[in-house]
Order: sequence, then C-alpha cells, then structure tokens
Amino acid sequence: MRHGHSARRAGSALIAVIAMALLPLATGAPALAHQAATTAKVTTAAAPGDVVSAQRIYAPGFEYARVWHIRYLSTDTHGASMTVSGTVIVPYGSYDGPRPVIGYAPGTHGMGDQCAPSARLKEGNDQEGGLIHQYGWQGYAVAVTDYQGLGTPGDHAYMVARSAGHALLDIVRAAQRLTGLPGNGPVGLAGYSQGGHAAAWAAQLAPTYAGELAVKGAAAGGTPANLRQVAAYNEGRENFGLVLAAGIGMDSAYPELDLESYLNDAGRAGIDELRNGCDFSPYANKRLSDYTTSNPLDTPAWQTRLDQQNPGGSPPRAPVLLYHSTDDEIIPYGGATALRQTWCGQRANVTFRTYYFLKHAEAAAWASPSVTSWMGDRLAGKPTSGNC
Repeated sequence: MRHGHSARRAGSALIAVIAMALLPLATGAPALAHQAATTAKVTTAAAPGDVVSAQRIYAPGFEYARVWHIRYLSTDTHGASMTVSGTVIVPYGSYDGPRPVIGYAPGTHGMGDQCAPSARLKEGNDQEGGLIHQYGWQGYAVAVTDYQGLGTPGDHAYMVARSAGHALLDIVRAAQRLTGLPGNGPVGLAGYSQGGHAAAWAAQLAPTYAGELAVKGAAAGGTPANLRQVAAYNEGRENFGLVLAAGIGMDSAYPELDLESYLNDAGRAGIDELRNGCDFSPYANKRLSDYTTSNPLDTPAWQTRLDQQNPGGSPPRAPVLLYHSTDDEIIPYGGATALRQTWCGQRANVTFRTYYFLKHAEAAAWASPSVTSWMGDRLAGKPTSGNC
C-alpha cells in the first residue's frame, strides 16, 4: 500500500498551514537509534546526476524516512560541470509500484551557505518543511536541491535559470542512483517562488537536458516569470533585498556584468553583507539608487541577461500547474498570467489556478494540499487537459 496515503489526506489543508510553524517545535526527542549520522560515502562521479558524496543524517520531523545529505554533479548556465549539495528523503515502507521522486525546488532561503535548505532541514527549522512533508507523507521520495553556490563554494547563483533547472533535474537523477530507485520511475517537479522559477525552467529543459526522466508533471507557484518586472515591483518596498540578491546571482554567473562598477560605498558594504547572510530585512524599503552610482538595469547588458532568465522560451512536454495569488506582494501576478499565455500559445498542457486575497507565503501554504493532489494524479498516470 502507499505509505500513509489515506490516513494523512484527512485534514491536509490544516496540516499544510500549520506544519511550517509547528515543525521546529516537534523535535524534542529525536529517535536517533536508526538515523544517526554516518560517515560520508565518497564516489567516483563523472556525469550530471552522479553522486559525489552521500551521508545519512537525522533530520528532525522526518523520522518516517531515510535522509541523506548529498553532493552531486550538475551543469551551470554555461555548460560547465559544477558540484551542488542537497537532501534526499525516502520514506520507509513499501510503495505500490515504482516509487515516484519529487524534485523539490526551494524558495528563497538566503545567500550564505548556512542558509542552505540542507542545513535548515538538518537543524529541523526549514520554513518549507511542511510543504515537503506533503509529498513525503504520500510515500514519494523527495530530492531537495540547494542550488549552485548555496552550501558549496562560490556565490549563490540566485535566479540564474539554467543552473537552477539543471540542479533540480540532476538531484532527481542523483536520488535515483543513490537509492536504487528505477531510472524510468515517475518524476514530479515542484517549487514555489524561487522554486517556482526553477521548476518552470526544469520543466522546459527536461526534454533536451534529461530526456530519460519520466517527468509526469511540474507545479510552479508564485513564479517570478519576468525578472525586470519583479525588480521594478519591489523598488522601495519591503522585499527589495531580493533585487540585490538577484544582482549578486547574475554577477556570479555573468562576471562581465561587473556589478561592482555600479556600486557606491553603501552598495559595496550592503552586497558584501548580503552575500554571506540569510537576512534580507536590512534592505527593506530601499531603492537601487541607494546603493548605486548608476542603474545597471538601464543598460542593455543587464536587461539582456535578466530577460534570458525568464521561462517561456520553449514548451514543457509534461503537464504544468501554475498558481499565483492576485495579492502577491513580492511577485507580480501579471508575470504568471503572461507565462500561461506564452505556454498555452506553444500548445503546452497548462492548468492555471488563481488565488485571491493571499500574500506570497500564505498562497504557498493554502495551495499546498491541492497542488499535492494535482501532482499525485499526474504521478498516477491520470490525464489532464489543462485550462488554456
């Protein structure tokens, strides 16, 4: 039977909303007997998705599963090999048929290595733990990427599209190779916010980059589908720090952009602090002009690179669920509707869901049960025609 399938569906809407808040509190008596950390196993890795090292860990709240911290090979935006870290979660017990793997793309965690999702999951205080449980409780294996440069050397390539999409697809490959799950087993791709961007890119890259993966569906919520639009939307607003973070990410991937040449003294100090931290609040209600001598976003070089990160250049082959709130205070709703229109025009199979009166994080929690249900139907082979 499917692991905990029927028992945990009841009340799942409430669970999704409260699990993120309560999970760090439910860790007082860890059952370490069967989940003590083990010495990392180092392997000979050569191809994208190969495991470089793997270590069994104890992750509070995931006592129902085996959990590994891994490093694996992937491909950066320029086609060069890179090493990425992440977490693989495989529930105990049997599964009726090939166990699906969810490639889970986290939302924004920060820029320093200590912010990495794998570090937070190990500590038991990851803000997306409740969302990840929605998949793990169905018996699915969940492979959670840290992305390029978050938990590994170098700056975090924040919002760099191809490296994020590759990292997500390759941690699915790594999970299959690490645990012996079938390489042709069903795969789902899921993420919200930064993770929605990565999941959307992974969905459209999968046919050419990882064609052997049996991707059955991709769910991308709160997706920043137009980065220049997002930057303008957050000027002078509470989450402006995300714009600076994206500047660090772009500059790390495309050094010819030369972010340093645009910065004033406050910008140099702010960027140095941000690239090593998890806290975006010091940058609330600021503007690019507070940190720069001239606006890089007014230049063709920056505009071109930012536009290259927008999803929609090719249609995903697998069905896609896009979902977004009209009251999202960070990522404009219009970017998601434009992506829907683009993919529908390319004859992609798109389901679009609108949520009302919910802020960015609220929409992620509220939508989680229905997103998980949609994904479960795709993994089970049930057809969908979308609503283009």
